[in-house]
This record gives sequence, C-alpha cells and structure tokens, in this order.
Amino acid sequence: MAAPDSGSPYTAAIRATIDRVGAAVDADLGAHGASLTHGCEPTFVSATDRDAAEWNRAALGPQKRAAGEALLSRLRARWAPQALMLSGQGKQYPGEPLPRWALGLFWRTDGTPVWNDAGLNALDGQRQVVEADAVARYATALAIALGVDAGRVVPAFEDPWHVIDLESRLPVDVDPHAADLGAAAERARLARLLRQDLAAPAGYVLPLWAARSPAGGRWRTREWALRRERLYLLPGDSALGYRLPLDSLAGANASEGEENTALAVELRQGRLHVFVPPLAHLDDYLALVAAIERTAEQCAVAVVPEGFEPPRDERLEYFRITPDPGVLEVNLHPAASWPELAERVTTLYEEARQIGLTAEKYLFDGRRAGTGGGCHITLGGPSPQQSPFVRRPDLLASLITYWQNHPVLSYLFAGLFIGPTSQAPRIDEAREDALYELEIAFQHLARGASETGAARRIDALLGHLLVDVTGNPHRSEFCIDKLHSTTNPGGCQGLLELRAFEMAPHPDMNLAEALLVRALAAMFWREPYRDGFARWGTTLHDRFMLPHFLALDLDAVLADLKRAGYPFERAWFEPFIEFRCPPAGAFAGGGVRVALRHALEPWPVMGDKDGASRPVDSSLERLEVKTAGMDPARHAVACNGRRVPLKPTGTPGEFVAGVRFRAWHYEGARHPGIAVHAPLTFDIVETASGRSLGACEYHVMDPAGTPYDQRPQSVAEAAARRAVRFAISDAAGRRIEMAGEPANPLFALTLDLRYRPG
Repeated sequence: MAAPDSGSPYTAAIRATIDRVGAAVDADLGAHGASLTHGCEPTFVSATDRDAAEWNRAALGPQKRAAGEALLSRLRARWAPQALMLSGQGKQYPGEPLPRWALGLFWRTDGTPVWNDAGLNALDGQRQVVEADAVARYATALAIALGVDAGRVVPAFEDPWHVIDLESRLPVDVDPHAADLGAAAERARLARLLRQDLAAPAGYVLPLWAARSPAGGRWRTREWALRRERLYLLPGDSALGYRLPLDSLAGANASEGEENTALAVELRQGRLHVFVPPLAHLDDYLALVAAIERTAEQCAVAVVPEGFEPPRDERLEYFRITPDPGVLEVNLHPAASWPELAERVTTLYEEARQIGLTAEKYLFDGRRAGTGGGCHITLGGPSPQQSPFVRRPDLLASLITYWQNHPVLSYLFAGLFIGPTSQAPRIDEAREDALYELEIAFQHLARGASETGAARRIDALLGHLLVDVTGNPHRSEFCIDKLHSTTNPGGCQGLLELRAFEMAPHPDMNLAEALLVRALAAMFWREPYRDGFARWGTTLHDRFMLPHFLALDLDAVLADLKRAGYPFERAWFEPFIEFRCPPAGAFAGGGVRVALRHALEPWPVMGDKDGASRPVDSSLERLEVKTAGMDPARHAVACNGRRVPLKPTGTPGEFVAGVRFRAWHYEGARHPGIAVHAPLTFDIVETASGRSLGACEYHVMDPAGTPYDQRPQSVAEAAARRAVRFAISDAAGRRIEMAGEPANPLFALTLDLRYRPG
C-alpha cells in the first residue's frame, strides 16, 4: 500500500500488515491457478462547491467537465504519458436530451506510443486562439497525410431552417413564413437566430473508411452526392461528427465495398475538435490517431480527439471518466495484483485531491457521508474465458451464499440509500422466494457445464434471479450483466460487479474493503462455501441496521479469514463503523451509562403516482441505544416516554436496541400524517420509583430551530453542528410514565415511534 496522506485512519504498522496480507492473497491465487483481476468505479465530488447541483443531484454541470479533463490529464502523466485522451459519448438516460460525455484514456500494453506529445492534445482544459480558417487548413492537411484526395473535404453547415438557439442550446425552427413578423418580439427572436452567421461552415467533413485490402493505401474516400446544394447538419448540440445526415446520404452513395462513415473537424468552445469515425480494427484506429497528431504538429495547433473509441483489443488498456448524478465517476482499469491495485487507488485519490475533488461530503446535520455515487467493485480475469467465475461457477455461488449469510458485507460498506428498492438490494430483501429459486439454480449450476459453455450456462441460470424487485439485473447487489449477457452491449466480459460498495473517504479504507473481497474470493477458490442460505426474515433489518450486530457479524467473517490463513483484524474496519454509524452522544445516571449511535435505515422508493421520477422516503432515521452497567430488574431506558426494548448482548450490564423515528417532514412520505418525533428525549428510568436517573435530548437539526441553508463548509463547522444537536438534560428526578406495551413480534429489537401495538 502506497504511503498515504496524513489523513489516513491507519497507522503505518496496520498499512504494512495489510500489504503483507495482500501479497499472501496474491500468492494463494497464483499457487491455485486463479487469475483474478480487480477493478473499481470510484466517485468524487467537489471539496469546495459543496452545494452545487452538479455535486449533489445533477449529472452535468460547468465544473464537472473541467474537473474530468484535469483529472484525466494528471492520470495520463502518472500512468501512461503516451496515451490517447479521447472525448466520447457515454450513456443517455430517459429525459436527457443528449448522451452524457465520457472521457477516455487509451494506451498500448506493450509500451508503443499511441499519442506522443501531450501538448498537442487539448483535452486538458486548455484553450487556444484558433482562427476560423485554421479548421479548413487542418482538415485539408489531414486528408493529405492520410493519402486521400483533399478535394473530398467538404464544408458542413447548420441548417438555416432548423438551428440552435444560442441561449437555450435547444433546436429551434426558423421559418419566416410561419412567424408572426408583425410582433416585435418575434422579429427580434428571428434576428438573434440568424445572427449566428449561418453562411459560414460549422466545420469540415471527410468521407473516410479503412480499406479492406491494404493494396493501394489504407484509407478510402469518395464524393458524397448531396440532395441539397450543401451538406447540412442534423439539428442538435452534439459534436459535428454525430450530426451528419448519414441516413439520407446512404441511399445516394451506396456502392459495394464503401462505408458510410466520415471524419470531421470543427472549432468549438475555443478548441479544434477532430472527430474519429468508427473503425473495426485497432491497427487502423491507431494509424488514424497517429495521422491526427502528425497533422496537429504540422499545423502547430493542439486538437481534441473525439468520437468513437478504439475497438476492443487485448493490446489496448483504457479507463474512462464520466459524469453521474452528483458525482464524477472513474471506471478504473482492472488490476492483476495487489500492488497494482494499491498503487492505482492511492494515485487516483491523490490526483483527485490535487484538483479540488474529495471522496466524501457532509450532510446538513454535520455527519460525514460518502459521495453518494458508489464505488462498485468488478472482479474478472485477463480475458472472458479466463474469468474465475467462468472457470469455476461454484465460486460465484459461494460468494452469493456467503454474502447472504453475513449481512455486514451488504451494509457496512454501502451508502445511505440501502434497502429493497436501492441501487444494490440484497437477494433476500422484498423477494421471499428468491432464495428458494437460487437453491434450485445452484443445484444445476455445475451439472454438465463445460468450460466453453459455463458462461452461457451461468447467465441462463442466474440472469433472471440476480435482479432487483423490478427485474432490473443492473440494480442487483451481485450484478452479472457483464459476465455473459448476449443482450447487453459489452456484456460478455466474464465480470462480476459487486454494487453495494460506497465510496470510502480515504484510499486506505478503499483498499481495506478491496482486500476483504479479494481474500474471500481466494478462500472460496480453494474451498467452496457449503452452508445453505439463512432465512433472516424481518430480523435482517431489525438486527443488522444496528452497528452492534454489524460488528458481531464482521467478527465472524474475520474469524473465517483467519482460519483460512489471512490474519485480518477488527482495527482495519473500525473506521468504517465510525464513518457509517458515528456516535451521537452518551449520558449516565444511577450507575448506568447509555450510548447513542447512529444506525442504518432503509430508504423506500415511493410509488409511481404521477409518472415523474420516483423519489425516496428518507424522512426516517434510526439510533442504536446501548447500555453499560444496567440491571434490567431495576432499570429501563425510555425514549419520548416509551420503553426501549433492550435485549442482552451477552456482556453483563450491556443491552442494546434500536429506535426508529420520523426525523423530518416530507409530504410525499409514507404515513404523511405522522408528525416529526424529534427532538428525542432519552431517560434512564428507575423502574421501582418511575423516576429519571439521567436524561438527554437528541436533535436532528439546530436546536434553536434555525434551518441550515447550506452544507457545512469545513470540518470544524460540521463538528460544531454534530455537537450542538446532543445535550445532557437536567431533568433527572422527574417522573416517567411508561405505559406498558407488548413487544413488536416482527421487530423485537426496535422501538418504532410510529407504531402503537395492540
């Protein structure tokens, strides 16, 4: 593990031990012939502009693109100085007018340069003074460099009848005959649109494709037969190369052996962009990129390569940086060993920090939280055929079963949004028959599965079972839609994605959870897990939302790893418990001490009543109540006058329970008529007299009632907000009337203040 910054929650001795265990896991994997690759998808937010929409809920924003380019450039310098930086298109989601951008870094695994001079690649935020005529000169020079007729370079124009409004950036029809020219506002609108100098080319296009036979040169071009006097672009705000009217050109230019693809050059936002068309073979792609760079050097201008990514090839390594709602996501390339993984994760965190990004945020109440974007883990092999899950399907079955038996693995490393309708629900949340169906599938998993057909068999048996409650395979804790899914583009990679991992605030913590996953995979590669599924029922949330039971379950997992020869320690994971379930306060009275700690709480997705995006109900919170020195014959603990259903932990005087309550008002929440329960008043009650021996108040926000208008802007401000929300009460000696009420048979460990039994 690389030396971390001073903010590490681990000592140097712990870090050294983690590295030694990582090396031991690698040695075991190698000795038993398991080629395990390990990737992850870290997410970051701004460390300074904490309240901006793009760092909380919006996918796009003015800072995010610039941050992505800066991070890509820094990582290029660290990992692959002669790599190609490419701007492409990512995913497009319903309601979004355009696909999101995606920044990629691509390099040769053999060290052969793909792009030599970083100064000629302007995908790092730099702007130049580029004259308009430089676009035509560059396009012509590039055609000559490719050995094709430069006369085939044609100017492309925005359609004068359907252009982009420069203010709204939306397509707008411009038809003077349909406009109300008697209205001054309409005349002004038309004038504004037509001032875009539609007579000037938007860019230049070169029809281009790679020859099937290299005889006579690698590249081919042709003259396009245009239906109109000019080449007019499709309306939109995408790169010019995505807006070519190829469908209309195809019929007029169909000839055997010719492809309807083109390279494009345009000046956009102060940078010269070169659009790379789709190419089927890596050698052709790399040759085109080399020509683009040579031409940039010849013309003394930096360019932004954009467009289609290189075709998949084992000679090429890559990773991407993409925008997601509220975060910037980095899809790291898989590591083949522990030292590789440790270096990549540590470097990524450090370079992100250098440009003002962070791996955590603050809630309004001052608590620390992850970025909200996750940090999914992907496991696989050097190739789809070498994936451990393809070679040994029982490894996948072992991991699924072990995770189901140990809820700590699902909850301790997850984010705030957990539960049956989250982005990574457990297989046994809200689907009572799922375990039964999986048991049947596991019985058939290894029967007659040859190595060549194993991936297909896994997808057939488990593809419809590893899904969320809506049937979505990508929103499952164990996601196999990239293992061998023939219906998913890029779905045959032999990969398992573990989605219930939130972004850890420090790289050392990220690596600790990564090593836990690698060690469990190594352990089950040596010996499959034979236990069956646990039927948790309602105890799943009743018990394992509380940090006490998460810690006990964690100890059981660590004990299994120690028996397998991997000396994991609880101290490695204490920072996760403190981060996910921080202390809320403690008070005492009559020789009894009560500690309050934040617990976990599922957020249910609300019903689709209006057809809009579906919100979640985050209005509930849960606290863990844990005692020391308590005698149940003499003492009780009350919350808002109701007895907390404390249960013994096995340690004398120690009892534990959870309190679930409405923390804030939300009109769209379940049971909207139930009022906010906060502030919560806790009392240590002497049962014989009914008097309080000690008390405290817990507030979810500022006790003065002043709403927070922004998130904490510093560590000190966050700590101050946490501190002021808990106060020792001077109400000791008051009488507490605790009404007798039966225990909740479904949630015996939880006092749900919304629920009145009987």
